[in-house]
Amino acid sequence: MGKTMFMFPGQGAQYVGMGKALYDEYEKAREIFDTASRVTGLDIPALCFDEDREKFLTGDDGSNDKINITEYTQIAMLTVEAAIYAVMEEKGLKCDYTAGLSLGEYGALIAAGVLSYEDAFKVVRQRGIFMQEAVPTGGAMAAVLGMDAQTIEKVCEETEGYVAIANYNCPGQIVITGEEAAVNRASEALKESGAKRVVPLNVSGSFHSKLLEPAGERLGKVIDETSINEVRVPYVANTTAEIVTDSVDIRNLLVKQISSSVRWQQTIELMIKEGVDTFVEIGPGKTLAGFMKKITKAVADSTGNAEAVAGITTYHIETPEELEAYVNR
Repeated sequence: MGKTMFMFPGQGAQYVGMGKALYDEYEKAREIFDTASRVTGLDIPALCFDEDREKFLTGDDGSNDKINITEYTQIAMLTVEAAIYAVMEEKGLKCDYTAGLSLGEYGALIAAGVLSYEDAFKVVRQRGIFMQEAVPTGGAMAAVLGMDAQTIEKVCEETEGYVAIANYNCPGQIVITGEEAAVNRASEALKESGAKRVVPLNVSGSFHSKLLEPAGERLGKVIDETSINEVRVPYVANTTAEIVTDSVDIRNLLVKQISSSVRWQQTIELMIKEGVDTFVEIGPGKTLAGFMKKITKAVADSTGNAEAVAGITTYHIETPEELEAYVNR
């Protein structure tokens, strides 16, 4: 019998209106939104659903742009993911492993039983603020398409200034981060070395770089005051791509995660080796499901064994219809 993994996306998948259908349909989802609002002092339903320009900082088109500012994006995304998971939990749905990409790791920690909903909201609210405040001027990120990780690592090492890999998302999609000038130099060198494309990312800073270490240090103090429970469901940590079954190292893993590479491709490869054949993305968008297609293809190609991934199925749950389809699969 196969195994199931629940996986939670990170920043970038947010949009105004996310989670609204679930909120309208399920009392449990509304309870989670209410809890997030109470813990943070923010009107989370309005943040996620409302486009009223009078209530929020606005974009050039007069729309709600607050949802795209890191300190608000993080708590908004986690609330939606937690609400979906809470309804799934209420319906008795379980998993064998869990993981999340960057911010999504906090959704995984809820599913693993490590953090309560309240504590996860409290920590992530502070995480978003700390990261927003720690973002240095002159930081940048870029997505490198169509190039292997080893070549990208080598180019980063040889580039003047600080630039490093932020995300190992999937084969052919790796994100670099660092000082703006260094990222620009590395981007040109990568294109000269054969990268299909190098796309600058419209982000407010150099996330998952050593430039964010001060935010990690501040977060550590918050986590010190937070209850870290025993791991009920094994989860895979971003920074190591290793299975965590003991809560002892979780504080250090979360502190390091802010300034370290996210090893998502390695996480999924490990899960495939562990016999996981059902992957369930919980949250807005289908980013992780998209990564799954490329990772499974690469696993099949590298092993020469298409059967190794033939039985893998990926689900996405954000709406009541997607949830019920998974329940009735």
